[in-house]
Amino acid sequence: MITSFEKLEVHYKTFSNQDEQCTLHYYLSTLFLKQEFLLPGKENMKGDKVSIHEDVRITAKYLVQRIRKQIAEKPVRYVLSIAGESGSGKSALGYAIAEELDSKGIKAIVLGQDDYFVFPPKTNDLKRREDPDWLGPHVEVHLRLMDQNLKDAINGHNELTKPLVYYHENKIEEETISLDGVKVIIVEGTYTSLLKNVDMRVFIDKDWCDTLEHRQLRNRGSEFGDPFIENVLSIEHKIIAGHRHLADIIITKDNKVLQTE
Repeated sequence: MITSFEKLEVHYKTFSNQDEQCTLHYYLSTLFLKQEFLLPGKENMKGDKVSIHEDVRITAKYLVQRIRKQIAEKPVRYVLSIAGESGSGKSALGYAIAEELDSKGIKAIVLGQDDYFVFPPKTNDLKRREDPDWLGPHVEVHLRLMDQNLKDAINGHNELTKPLVYYHENKIEEETISLDGVKVIIVEGTYTSLLKNVDMRVFIDKDWCDTLEHRQLRNRGSEFGDPFIENVLSIEHKIIAGHRHLADIIITKDNKVLQTE
């Protein structure tokens, strides 16, 4: 007997256009969802939960083994960036690395680019729909502020004041984070490859088609299945593709770790 999944899979293979493949992959993924484990207290923006798969933990363990010597040899704080497209698993990898470092007695914190957007999520979405030029690292995100926070941390500041996005309330406030004992700062976000004050750049090489299932599971409002959002993600894909060459380490879609030359 041919299942509905098998019929859809046959149709999927007939599409040559990536946008059409992504759209159909949505229906495939709704039939067979993978169970994810939510970790209480792990948040990117306030109210936005982060989930971590076991394969991400394995990748994190391998990365920590690669950078432990560099961390130990650096007299000041070490900064690691994790970039990639929406839903590629940047936050999950960031928190997994922080946990692995903590298990080795190395204190780390995670800073998310989502907190550095000019507008909170719903307002930013409206702005994008009103203004076709409102997209990309140089208009939507306070990257200079993020870089300044990193510079201050490297220069020995014991705390930093940063924006904090409240996802569900659609607002931005400020928070002050203690850096007491912190040796490593992990910054994750779509455009973090562009930050200057970084020691190691990691790039997760998954496009918006590869991340459909993850974006559905995290369920950020209307980001999934909205033609406008899918178009935004396809544009972001073209922007971010140019950042891949900045990476020191690339994580492939099947979680292999590649070191660039």
